[in-house]
Amino acid sequence: MAPPNDLIGYDALQQEALRGVVRAALKIAAAKHLPGDHHFFITFRTAAPGVTLPKELLARYPDEMSIVLQHEYWDLAPGETFFSVTLKFGGQPKSLAIPYAAITHFRDPGVEYQLRFTVPDAPATPLPAPAPAADAAGEKTPDGPNIVSLDHFRKK
Repeated sequence: MAPPNDLIGYDALQQEALRGVVRAALKIAAAKHLPGDHHFFITFRTAAPGVTLPKELLARYPDEMSIVLQHEYWDLAPGETFFSVTLKFGGQPKSLAIPYAAITHFRDPGVEYQLRFTVPDAPATPLPAPAPAADAAGEKTPDGPNIVSLDHFRKK
């Protein structure tokens, strides 16, 4: 027997609700810094829509990247759909903006808490198929130069 078709999308609703936990934890960290032994390991898809990274980081991590928010992070700004933060890479500060929808793993090892998320692969943008060549009367012509007479489109 086939499972019933979930027309509400409970899995997606659950994922979105749990991303709200990440957003709330980041808001606490932004307001009070990280209390006690709390610290965050956040893994995300670098090619996901809305992710903003310096080019050199994207070249180094073309698919996925993990960051740690513990002692040295600045300008943590959790918004409703993404957060931004400044971290040091090779001693240089770099700003990142990460949509919550790009996060694949959130972990706070200080209290052994973790969440895993499903993030669809970024769709490859297919090149549009070339339109078939047509003559001035709109009939398809065999492959060859595509020459259209503008006289057909001029008002007489």
